[in-house]
Amino acid sequence: MTAKIEPIVGRYVTFDIDGTAHRVYFEEAGSGIPLVCLHTAGADGRQYRHILCDESITSRYRVLAFDLPWHGKSYPPVGWQDVPYQLTTQRYLETILAFCDALELERPALMGCSIGGRIVLELANRHADRFRALIGLEAADFQEPWYDTAWLHRGDVHGGEVCAALVSGLIAPQAPAEHRHETLWQYMQGGPGVFKGDLHFYRVDADLRGTLHGIDTATCPLYLLTGEYDFSCTPEDTLRTADAIPGARVTIMRELGHFPMSEHPRQFRSYLMPVLDEIEQQ
Repeated sequence: MTAKIEPIVGRYVTFDIDGTAHRVYFEEAGSGIPLVCLHTAGADGRQYRHILCDESITSRYRVLAFDLPWHGKSYPPVGWQDVPYQLTTQRYLETILAFCDALELERPALMGCSIGGRIVLELANRHADRFRALIGLEAADFQEPWYDTAWLHRGDVHGGEVCAALVSGLIAPQAPAEHRHETLWQYMQGGPGVFKGDLHFYRVDADLRGTLHGIDTATCPLYLLTGEYDFSCTPEDTLRTADAIPGARVTIMRELGHFPMSEHPRQFRSYLMPVLDEIEQQ
């Protein structure tokens, strides 16, 4: 077998979040329009590896996927052992904007999934002028909780395995086994309590119902793409959210679940490419 070297380059950047230095890992590939990618709760930027290796995308876009602090190869800040990890809306916004500033990205496009899809709505609401387009995958203003987060960080339960078990049903049945298990492996590797800490943002601190009327899609186009098999953020959740945002463009993706970019990259590509084409032509 001939060795294959992928075009992905991984680097670290250090920047301040709320006055504290954070060493953040990111991967990038390609050149052109910056496209920042946000991973799901409890996972990391590896979810976007197929997009980072897609020459038809990277020939036009500089794709960047970073691991949130505490996730993947990004370290927690100094003193992390003295405080529990808990993601808030404000901290999430500050992190994204600080990353874009640190890399001097001028009006990038941005795509986020799950918690990343939720924060896309806040970016559209508060910081639309900072982005040329926003793509929310599995995004909605609110979802009813359907599981007990106490199981995600217990001394008598393997945290990674229970996290993977929890999300396994969110993957569409059509997902190839290779990609299904790769997606779950990322959840098995999360730090203790990190998935639970992310869900503080998702379930407690980011109920956006009735708050998104100020989004101006003429300033920044907003695309919402949701998998038909996602029972965490259902198609109905996304459609309800879009009804309150004039100009939001919604696509319900067939044969996809909650992790479209990693669970079935080829199927997801058929939905993503028209969006990227449109952004490029603006």
